[in-house]
Amino acid sequence: MAWVATALACLIAAGILVLQGYIGYAAVTFAVALSAAINLV
Repeated sequence: MAWVATALACLIAAGILVLQGYIGYAAVTFAVALSAAINLV
């Protein structure tokens, strides 16, 4: 359950960062979300 929360939080944060114009930080946050999602499998 913790990995689901982490992945969702990172996806939300990445979306907010994209909207604010922080593309590089959003890409890193999205990569962290993908890493967390891998642990769900």
